[in-house]
Amino acid sequence: MKVRTLFGVATAAGAFIMTGMPAQAQTVIDGPKVSWNLSTWGTKRAFTAGMEYVGAQLAERTGGKFTIKIHYGEALSKARENFDGIKLGAFQAAQYCNFYHPGKNPVSMVLTLPFLPLGDLEVSMHVREAVAQHPDHVKDMDNWNAMSYMSALLPQYEFMGRGKPPANLEDWKGLRVRAGGGLGTAMQALGSVLTTVPAPEVYTGIERGTMDAASFPYTYSHESYKLHEISDWFTSNMSPGTTECATVFNKDAYAKLPDQYKKLLEDLKAPAYEVQIKAYHDIDAVNLPMFRKRLKEVVYTDAQLDELRKIAAKPVWDQWVAENKDKFDAQGVLDLVLSVAEKAARK
Repeated sequence: MKVRTLFGVATAAGAFIMTGMPAQAQTVIDGPKVSWNLSTWGTKRAFTAGMEYVGAQLAERTGGKFTIKIHYGEALSKARENFDGIKLGAFQAAQYCNFYHPGKNPVSMVLTLPFLPLGDLEVSMHVREAVAQHPDHVKDMDNWNAMSYMSALLPQYEFMGRGKPPANLEDWKGLRVRAGGGLGTAMQALGSVLTTVPAPEVYTGIERGTMDAASFPYTYSHESYKLHEISDWFTSNMSPGTTECATVFNKDAYAKLPDQYKKLLEDLKAPAYEVQIKAYHDIDAVNLPMFRKRLKEVVYTDAQLDELRKIAAKPVWDQWVAENKDKFDAQGVLDLVLSVAEKAARK
């Protein structure tokens, strides 16, 4: 049976994921012994599912000769310093989130702009791949001796918080919220006070009352960081935007790989994206009923959402272009996002 993958190619691994039927046995790829380390934060979760799949497949397909060990919990590096570790060659692979350090990856910050058409995860994948290949983004990565591999495809963000639920847009005024990039700019337009602490520090911030709410990819990240345990409410249809978190490789380490290992890494991307998307859908099916049972769900009307977009969509896009037009082709990058999203949505 022909199986359509995210890249439009049928693969044995993709067939297993999409149909549940065993894939055909793969020939073991021979090569030298290579052991890589990947630096990330948090624990094993939906966010890491794609790279966990890649790591497992690399070991299986090479008979254990090419391995990537994922180090969780900032064991190798602080989340904000993963680019520094890649540049130094302290590890061969790392995950990053762009709004932790916007100055290190300014081009990718386009993906934090609010209300971009990235609600569909497959559309989002095509857009993120296009941005990763844009020459200006490649230059950003070159500054850290890094090369993009694959996105974590973060879903649309929603908020979870403590105290009075923000039932009206006016209720956001004065709230201390964790929101980065263009989403942060959008929340500032509503009168919120921003903080951009790394994800592992959010629980403590809300618990101690130093912040009122946090935006995270819906719903997996809220549950991963246990925010539902200390929160009173969550939004479910705000969908204000997302951000870019991805995996990069050290360019020198990648260059040393034999061609057959490079090809295998590329071949694994399509099924890894399938795994990533499925992981998000599966965890939503578990988390959403649990959230609704424990917390107050905040649902905005169409009129409220229209007002929010009027305040925080194109005005924020235009502001981002104006602030970056002398640094790189900001308008071209934004146009690329919108055009690729439109084409992908028609497929």
